[in-house]
Amino acid sequence: MAVRELVARHEADPAKDLVVIYDELDFPLGALRIRERGSSAGHNGLESIIGALETQEFMRIRLGIAPDHKVSDGARYVLSQFKKAQYKTVDAVLDRAAEAVEVILKEGVSRAMNRFNQREKDEEK
Repeated sequence: MAVRELVARHEADPAKDLVVIYDELDFPLGALRIRERGSSAGHNGLESIIGALETQEFMRIRLGIAPDHKVSDGARYVLSQFKKAQYKTVDAVLDRAAEAVEVILKEGVSRAMNRFNQREKDEEK
């Protein structure tokens, strides 16, 4: 509801003016992926935003939070604090996310996807 109110107050077009940044338990900690639109893929927060806006047409930046071990209770894990050993990785991905938002705003989402999603692929190698 807050996102819908924000979009309405600023008379924004979600497809052009909204960037949602959210946690992604399906990606390893520190991963970052930009998408121009798409489904919620079961993410409750994203489902709520899609429902409130009645559209899937908005940009999103997914930040990986998955640990290197299997999680039995995803909701509990997502709501827990990061461990001190994870702070450096979390700080780095937040810096990259801020940079990605700047690129989206200045150069467009396609360029941001090319730059940041490619970096992700390079890091996997």
